Amino acid sequence: MVARMRKAELSRRDWLRTLPAATAVLISEAGLEAQAPPAETAKVTREMVERALAAIGLEFTEEQRAMMLANLNRAYTGYERLRKIEIPLDTEPAFRFYPALPGTRIPSGKSRLKLTRRKGLKRPPSIEDLAFAPATELSALLASRQITSTGLTRMYLDRLKRFAPKLNCVVTLTEDLALEQAARADQELKRGKRRGPLHGIPYGAKDLFATKGIPTTWGAEPFEHQVFDYDATVISRLADAGAVLLAKLSMGALAQGGLWFRGMTKSPWNLEQSSSGSSAGSASATSAGLVGFSIGTETLGSIVSPSRTCGVTGLRPTYGRVSRFGAMGLSWTMDKPGPICRTVEDCAMVFSALHGPDGKDMSVVAAPFDWRGGEPVARLRVGYVRAEFDKLEGERKALFDNALQAVRKAGVKLEPVELPALPTGPMLIILTAEAATAFDDLTRDGGVTNLRGQAQGDWPNTFRSARLIPAIEYIRAQRARTLLMRQMEQLMSNWDVLLTTTGSPSLSITNLTGHPQVVAPCGFINGDPQAILFTGGLYNEAAPLALAHAFERNTTWHNMHPKVDW
Repeated sequence: MVARMRKAELSRRDWLRTLPAATAVLISEAGLEAQAPPAETAKVTREMVERALAAIGLEFTEEQRAMMLANLNRAYTGYERLRKIEIPLDTEPAFRFYPALPGTRIPSGKSRLKLTRRKGLKRPPSIEDLAFAPATELSALLASRQITSTGLTRMYLDRLKRFAPKLNCVVTLTEDLALEQAARADQELKRGKRRGPLHGIPYGAKDLFATKGIPTTWGAEPFEHQVFDYDATVISRLADAGAVLLAKLSMGALAQGGLWFRGMTKSPWNLEQSSSGSSAGSASATSAGLVGFSIGTETLGSIVSPSRTCGVTGLRPTYGRVSRFGAMGLSWTMDKPGPICRTVEDCAMVFSALHGPDGKDMSVVAAPFDWRGGEPVARLRVGYVRAEFDKLEGERKALFDNALQAVRKAGVKLEPVELPALPTGPMLIILTAEAATAFDDLTRDGGVTNLRGQAQGDWPNTFRSARLIPAIEYIRAQRARTLLMRQMEQLMSNWDVLLTTTGSPSLSITNLTGHPQVVAPCGFINGDPQAILFTGGLYNEAAPLALAHAFERNTTWHNMHPKVDW
């Protein structure tokens, strides 16, 4: 209104300059302001426009390209001004993603955690015999005061010092903090104060979660000495639950793969093999019995992949279930923190302490988590992507046939289903564009050249290439994502859990739609751990966890651990 009133008082050019850039562009395209700046001052030339259009597969007439120059040069000036604004790395864009479509019913009610009862549990002769024990077992022994948190913490610290160097899975050992937290846990337990089932259990955290006064390196050379003055929500919630932080665990640089500034993180099953990533150290340390459990994050496989490679169990929760506050942002619409553990119920126990709003990450919803360990699963509607399992051959087919049979033994009927056919590959420019934006300053100042990974598929090249993703294509990919969400919502309306292989398109589909997924070990091929995936409905982690738990009770794979004696 004000601009409209002043229009009569200003010349057309002066009036145009008072408008927001976007409005000015629209007016320019209407023909009110099409004159390009003088050639000697223009940053964008006709030749640049021609090459850029060719790169994205568009053709315009010479006259149309000439008219574009004024807008492009004006926009370029705006870009330069934007780049002068100092934007902290933990600043999110002014938009949010919700996996639930309009009209979706968000679960309500109270959260419950009823763990499977463990009868006659006794401490072994040596506390190191508990190195591979499930966190639920450690919890019961701590509650009955057969062991102390300090004793358990010292045992894990000793194992970390002995074995972590071979695995290259630890960035920072938080020994002083761990012993302090363990002593506090023991004192509280002596007084009869138990914060919950995680009280006194030592754990490790992926080194992208802020820890007050302790380096948080993001696995990348430019941030090797980065220290925050606050804790991430995940860290503070585990502290409130009485858990003991042993170490900041390695991650692929800026959350890609297993390569970080001190080299590659290794799988304890095969020291010649990467543990995969990017939650590389979390999976490796958990598998090797160096921590009671660990915390990782996933954007596109970073919990599932290392969990499979290291033969452990992981839970990637629904997007918007666990706060991302204080965690390195890679893709604001896809990042999801979650637990990596030795058993399914361990994951349920840890997730119970993590989920829920914190008033800082506004994408997190208040939905309950109702876990009742050992509950029958016959009522669950379970589908399996038959085409994936049918195409397997030889030893791999036999392994997954046995896995499906173990699920059937739990009392459920498996029905064949098909995943949405919409191609997800083109939509992954969402991740690429958001990641490149998160580290745009690092690309511009040349910091990415200091990362160890400089191959074609590594972040430095990806970040540079992403500069040429048109904003229109990014938004189109987000619209296609909405179609995928609708298709997945329709599919999941008929099922509580879907079964797929780890090579399934479900990994990219569910990371885009935000659905939860549980990865559980299901055997070995040539000594390498294999895994099966359980996908659940939005905000319903309990269903895939319950079925995975039933599967686990019919198998022994979760009890198999690598021989750590290097």
